Amino acid sequence: MQAVDIEEEKREIIQRYRRLLRLAKPLLKDGDAKLIKKAFNTSMEAHKEMRRKSGEPYIFHPLSVAQICVEEIGLGTTSIVAALLHDVVEDTDTSIADIEREFGPKIAKIIDGLTKISGVFEYGSSQQAENFRKMLLTLSEDVRVILVKLADRLHNMRTLGSMPRNKQLKIASETIYLYAPLAHRLGLYTIKSELEDLNLKFTEPDTYKSIANSISQTRASRNKYIRSFVRPIQSAIEKSGLTVEIKGRPKSIYSIYNKMRKQNIPFEEVYDLFAIRIIIDTEYENEKAACWQVYSIVTDYYQPNPDRLRDWISTSKANGYESLHTTVMSHHGNWVEVQIRSRRMDDIAEKGYAAHWKYKENKSNPQESGLEQWITRVRDMLEQNDSSAIEFVDDFRSNLFQEEVFAFTPKGDLRTLPHGATALDFAFDIHTQIGARCIGAKVNQKLVPLNHVLKNGDQVEILTSSKQKPNEGWLRLVVSSKAKSKIKDLLKEERKAAAEGKEIVLRKLKQMKLTLSSEILDQLVAYFGAKTPLEFFFEVGKGKIDSKDIKRFKDFKEGNVQKNGHKIQDARAFEKQITEVKGKDHDLLLIGEDMDVIDYKFSKCCNPIPGDEVFGFVTVNEGIKIHRTSCPNAPELLSNHGYRVVKAKWASQQAIAFLTGLKITGTDRMGMINDITKVISDELKVNMRSITIDTDNGIFQGGIKLYIQDTKHLDTLIRKLEEISDVYSVSRYDDLEQLD
Repeated sequence: MQAVDIEEEKREIIQRYRRLLRLAKPLLKDGDAKLIKKAFNTSMEAHKEMRRKSGEPYIFHPLSVAQICVEEIGLGTTSIVAALLHDVVEDTDTSIADIEREFGPKIAKIIDGLTKISGVFEYGSSQQAENFRKMLLTLSEDVRVILVKLADRLHNMRTLGSMPRNKQLKIASETIYLYAPLAHRLGLYTIKSELEDLNLKFTEPDTYKSIANSISQTRASRNKYIRSFVRPIQSAIEKSGLTVEIKGRPKSIYSIYNKMRKQNIPFEEVYDLFAIRIIIDTEYENEKAACWQVYSIVTDYYQPNPDRLRDWISTSKANGYESLHTTVMSHHGNWVEVQIRSRRMDDIAEKGYAAHWKYKENKSNPQESGLEQWITRVRDMLEQNDSSAIEFVDDFRSNLFQEEVFAFTPKGDLRTLPHGATALDFAFDIHTQIGARCIGAKVNQKLVPLNHVLKNGDQVEILTSSKQKPNEGWLRLVVSSKAKSKIKDLLKEERKAAAEGKEIVLRKLKQMKLTLSSEILDQLVAYFGAKTPLEFFFEVGKGKIDSKDIKRFKDFKEGNVQKNGHKIQDARAFEKQITEVKGKDHDLLLIGEDMDVIDYKFSKCCNPIPGDEVFGFVTVNEGIKIHRTSCPNAPELLSNHGYRVVKAKWASQQAIAFLTGLKITGTDRMGMINDITKVISDELKVNMRSITIDTDNGIFQGGIKLYIQDTKHLDTLIRKLEEISDVYSVSRYDDLEQLD
């Protein structure tokens, strides 16, 4: 019985191998068939004793992956060979050197890339995040590594039913987190949709079955609806002389599930269960005109929704996708999406990257596509990135798996940026030095700050200043990987110059028989008007402060006498003396054991102001956040995450305005608001941002947002308000968002 099974399996293996060769035949050149046969025999030998979890021979898997590469992605011989061999190095004693000797360096490079990325990616696992980064590194050499990996992932998902439940969840989660978006970005829409559907099938099987059954039950009525919708426009298009194929494309189960979930509606209320696709057979030169001609015919018969027109033929998506989408009202009162594209566009939409290159080689279509620009961006990102693997994966997903924003330079050049990009992102996209000196921008002729978020079609003019330089806070103002990496590089350069400057200062002080104590450093910073020690050292490192200047500092320190005739004794007196000449600087918050000036954010849960007892908390994604010690979240943060808590204290109390809130209650009477605003605005000269008053049964409750300087200023204000007749209580309001 076992012998019969083995013979049957052998026949099935040969049958699958021959099917692969038949599919690949149109792509094969001289000698390719022999190379594929050699790879098949190598894989057969390597996996001869191995079986999959389903019990079938392991060779079925590489054969299926190779078939997906040919049939569903449109790849050629190199990818077929790589697919057949992709598990050989990992599963046997065969080395990459052996593969290179037998199949050449190109195949070996792809196998090496595929071998590095085996295993399951669990979010938070640095090892698998590192593997994913290694996989993307192959983009700079051969994108086929990722295409073969996607084919491998698709077959694994198709056969996931034989895996234990915990493995199903891990592999399905990894697929939806990274591989489905990656397929989407490479233009493989069909594969992306199937990966999403299979993820749903294994993570939420009941929901998947329910939607699949509902689609099946409505198929007959849907087909009838499609036929009646298509009939009039097909006739009109044919009369115009264009040759087209029109088909109804059902929406994927996953996209229907997403719509049901987001809109909180049942299946019966999802009207756009399908899209009509019109594919035009026309020459490359006539594609755009033909698409708009068909659009005109469709909208002659059906009323379009002007807000739902998507023109991706004038400017294609970053993954190379080109199509004209419109949504029209059918005669039955339902909205129907219509996609209009040429045969070439459809081929690229179905097979993505591989089809894009086929048309680039064969057609007079020399311009660089959005897909090539995207791959260039990936390469830049990989070359510039030095963050941890997990940070890299997060950055990669947020920058490269989302929709783009199209903006223009003053001369009309188009720039493509990630969704959410700011004026500062735009500046760095033009040139690093323009980004480094950016002080703001004009968007559509209006002045905007660095953090202004751009919209599609904005025309942006960057404003620069030679005095501007980046700081750590800029990293929070940008979303593009290019801008982030360039800012980090500039900050590194600044720190390097600061380190060199510190060496110079140490040498000079040694010559002057002085030691660089914290007191001396404070005096140097004050004397040269720097905001921080880092800035002082940077100025020295860059040569803006030379050794003669430091010598003059010593003369000033030793020879300067205050008005009362006493020499300056300490750093505080020295700073006071310098301040009389130079004026006070802005408020600083000193953080950490060394009390450095580090970038931070104020937490919104307690809104600290100068004078509050505070501590710093190192967050995962937002740097250091400053909390009051009386913050409602302080006990949990301090007790459970003590290792992430850092010291923080105010360096000075100066007249900077901080937004805070007050809650005020009392008995309502005529003139109450006037009395309150008089104390705030007239008596104490406090700038109010907003005031809200609610009255119920003669009792009022008010919320006031205002700008104060520090806790003493706030205490004075509260005391003055409490003195107003009929005011019961005034208290500080921590959660400012509740006052909105």
